[in-house]
Amino acid sequence: MRLNRMLLSTVLVVVALVVQVSVLARLQLPGAVPDLTLLVVLGLALVYGHVGGALVGFGAGLLADLAPPADHAVGRYALVLCVIGYLVGLAKPETGQIKSATGPLVVVVGAAIGSTLLYAGVGALVGDTAAREVGIGGLLFTAALYDLLLAPFIVPLVMILARRVEHDPLAGDGSGAGGVDAQRWMNIGTSARTGRSSRLGKAARIGSQRGGLLGKSARSRASRIKGVKRL
Repeated sequence: MRLNRMLLSTVLVVVALVVQVSVLARLQLPGAVPDLTLLVVLGLALVYGHVGGALVGFGAGLLADLAPPADHAVGRYALVLCVIGYLVGLAKPETGQIKSATGPLVVVVGAAIGSTLLYAGVGALVGDTAAREVGIGGLLFTAALYDLLLAPFIVPLVMILARRVEHDPLAGDGSGAGGVDAQRWMNIGTSARTGRSSRLGKAARIGSQRGGLLGKSARSRASRIKGVKRL
């Protein structure tokens, strides 16, 4: 990964993890805890693709495993977010543009449910039955609900920051190739209008010349007719 990607990903993941542990985890919400780290990984994976998403997911999950008050085996959440980041990165739009909000919201719901199931599955393999005791159904519902409510505020912001750091013309700042294409289209439109106006001007001059010739011929014909009448 490039240095700018690493710096941005580290800053976003650390901020999300601090807010999640120090604020959201203390709200005592029923069921799961809103997962800001997962939403940051989703936003970066939709910009960086499957390889970048897997790397960011692994790093973010490893930080979450080490951050207190972690009560599970180190590497468990790293594996979960690595897989989720890879799969979400496969859904990256080819053009980089998201045409509607429906696709990302479906991705968020799928990632919330998939990460919860995968986390519980890995825990079951190592003998952790906490998810079964709490109730996997309630965890799935609340995890999807909380992440879906927070996604419109987190995921687009993360994607915009990632694209700006990447100097992506699709970020909407009017610079780069996007600005060049827009200027090119403007130049094409200007030249087309200039060409039409020049053609219209030529047509008007030709019309005036023809009108002058017709007027001269008509006046000369009229003078001849008048001359004949005078005779």
